Amino acid sequence: MNVRRLIPTAALAGAVALGATALTACSGAAAGAAGAGGSKDGKVGVTASFYPMAFLAEQIGKDHVKVDSLTKPGVEPHDLEITPKQTAQLGESDVALYLKNLQPAVDKAVAQSGVKNVVDAATLTELEVHGSAGHDHGAEEAHAEGEGHDHDHEGGKDPHVWLDPVKYAEIAKGVGAALEKADPDHAADYKKNTDELVGKLTALDTEFKDGLQNTASKTFITTHSAFGYLAERYGLDQEAIAGVDPESEPSPARMKELQGLAKQENVSTVFFETLASDKTARTLAADTGLKTDVLDPLEGITDKSQGADYFEVMRSNLKNLQKALGAK
Repeated sequence: MNVRRLIPTAALAGAVALGATALTACSGAAAGAAGAGGSKDGKVGVTASFYPMAFLAEQIGKDHVKVDSLTKPGVEPHDLEITPKQTAQLGESDVALYLKNLQPAVDKAVAQSGVKNVVDAATLTELEVHGSAGHDHGAEEAHAEGEGHDHDHEGGKDPHVWLDPVKYAEIAKGVGAALEKADPDHAADYKKNTDELVGKLTALDTEFKDGLQNTASKTFITTHSAFGYLAERYGLDQEAIAGVDPESEPSPARMKELQGLAKQENVSTVFFETLASDKTARTLAADTGLKTDVLDPLEGITDKSQGADYFEVMRSNLKNLQKALGAK
């Protein structure tokens, strides 16, 4: 069982009526004379911190919103740096949508920007503490080794909630409610779109539940401990080479421990991801005679991703897990 510490679900920060500010376009052009509370073309300007937040805004807002992501494709979100210009643009947004404690630079920019409608996805579902697997080991050790990166998340809470379709659906409902309040003229559309998205996420949850119910092994090894919520939801054990920072260097003791675990738990595959180095995964695989494959934490979509959007990549993850775990 995972050692869990829950934090109460905070109420959605009260979204206020839109002011007369405008979203600055991605090009950085100054916002012109805009209608009250919208971007130049009358749409609600949403600035999202990274792909999972932008995807929600696009799916729920559709034609009524203009979404700009602070994290461009191919950039590892944990390492994002934000320019003063981006902070200023953020302040001109109608709605800022982010996940607190995942990207320190974004947390700082949101606090400095003065944007009025702030939606923190971390308040829309319960965050939990996950170790490397169902046992609280590995991640701490990996962080001790990875001195070049300081990405320990506040209180040890795991921010990777979007990889659990059930929790992602909870966040979607909160985002939908925020857009309804920010743009009441289109509230009915936002509610309809939210309900559709939640339905798709519920179906995805069923696919994972059914697809991972009967497997030869329940343990998977990955470079980045992003899959704690997914593992807990579907009865699996995540063993991470590194901690929540995908660039952390594991200790020799951790690598030796994983080699033993791979034999003991009938592990066939070491997973790596598209936005971070696959060096440690390939080293461990070579030392243990294991295969390698991709398990995508969906922090961004690039031309290397195994799918064009959240649902396609999640289904690729499911197929890769089924193959690695010996689904029956």
